[in-house]
Amino acid sequence: MTVTVTPLGVSASDVIAVARESATVSISSEALESMARSREIVDRIEAGGRPVYGVSTGFGALASTYIDPSRRAELQHALIRSHAAGVGAPMPREVVRAMMLLRVRSLALGHSGVRPLLAQALVDLLNHDITPWVPEHGSLGASGDLAPLAHCALVLLGEGWVLGKDGARLSSSLVLAEAGLAPIDLGAKEGLALINGTDGMLGMLLLAIEDARHLFTMADVTAALAVEAMLGSERPFLPELHTIRPHPGQATSAANIHRLLQGSSIMDSHRDDVAHAVQDAYSMRCAPQVAGAARDTLAFVTTTAARELVSVVDNPVVLPDGRVESTGNFHGAPLGFAADFLAIAAAEVGAIAERRVDRLLDVTRNRDLPPFLSPDAGVNSGLMIAQYTAAGIVAENRRLAAPASVDSLPTSGMQEDHVSMGWSATKKLRTVLDNLTSILAVELLSAVRGIQLRAPLTPSPAGRAAVAAVAAYAGGPGPDIFLAPAMESARATIAGPDLRASIEDEVGRLP
Repeated sequence: MTVTVTPLGVSASDVIAVARESATVSISSEALESMARSREIVDRIEAGGRPVYGVSTGFGALASTYIDPSRRAELQHALIRSHAAGVGAPMPREVVRAMMLLRVRSLALGHSGVRPLLAQALVDLLNHDITPWVPEHGSLGASGDLAPLAHCALVLLGEGWVLGKDGARLSSSLVLAEAGLAPIDLGAKEGLALINGTDGMLGMLLLAIEDARHLFTMADVTAALAVEAMLGSERPFLPELHTIRPHPGQATSAANIHRLLQGSSIMDSHRDDVAHAVQDAYSMRCAPQVAGAARDTLAFVTTTAARELVSVVDNPVVLPDGRVESTGNFHGAPLGFAADFLAIAAAEVGAIAERRVDRLLDVTRNRDLPPFLSPDAGVNSGLMIAQYTAAGIVAENRRLAAPASVDSLPTSGMQEDHVSMGWSATKKLRTVLDNLTSILAVELLSAVRGIQLRAPLTPSPAGRAAVAAVAAYAGGPGPDIFLAPAMESARATIAGPDLRASIEDEVGRLP
């Protein structure tokens, strides 16, 4: 697959393809022309000698310092070196690749005043699978993601570090030489154009949106399996009960769960039982209300990210009429707010799932299933400690759900006196979603074990698919097993496409 960057930018699916599927990148001729036109404007301004931020002045608190023309190339190189000041573990390859593609996108919009060769140099890194070593700490989402983008830009100069395939830190000069790529020299404004913008936080947000979309559907799957295992009622998920509260995400989740519960002799066994509970617990009955609200939050976040994908976030910007204007478009508040909101929603999807796990394991509430889902409880502990793990992760997600975007710290001699913390917000969102994967994995294991213990009653088609998938690595009810490998496999089952695909083959597509 080849992703072509145009003057209109790229799509979210393009970013995912380059970040996760190593798609090849090219730049359209129209984008190259757009960049060349904006560069001509910068060249004229530089020749004219008037002070323009980032072209003939210093940066940040040094914006009023005039730079002699003989030192402007030096200024741009010094900017990259000084701003590549991150520390900590390297960011994942997919995040860095997304960030680089989005920087190419930003340059290709034709408002940055750079030569096309800068964008092509970033494309060359992507197409040669060269991933700059970008430390996790350094960005405040102030003038965008300055430090992370500077670590990427430094590799273009033949300096800095590259992330090796084995995770080692390599010298960029050696890696470039092995790939047959030459370092580049920067002209006026080009260093600033390489590092000013929201590309890191936007890249992480787009990856998180992709993950959240899948996980929220899998949360409907595990909720339905848990309801089935606990002899719950399907009536709270009837469509007419959700048209009277018209939140679209709620209706979607309810429809998913209702459809997943059909064709089950387990459900048939108690549907007309007058002794059956009149109302299920909130964690069962209100699953669509919580997961649906998360879906609606995701829709808002997706809209925000889509707007950012077509935004000019550089500073200063070069306008077609020849003006170069300073802006605040690099400020990451829209992305920081969105990431914090989605982290709250995802944390609650995990929290209600853990409550269903606890109910499944509790002999006083699980409707005749054995304690901790062990047929020989006492000698065996069943899934007792798996629930501990889920509870501990829920607690961590609650801490991570505290918003980063309200925690501004002034920098750059009070020139940058309000920052977005968007990098931190999107980074912790990814952690919340990874944690949600683990919680849903515990619910999957627990629900499947409960369904197995309902034999000889047969489960729904979704239940049969889940039992087949989980039994391959967790077996059936019996003596305790080493649980950690089974939990890791369950995580892969939740995160991957196979179980969802096998269920959708039976019940149709699950939005």
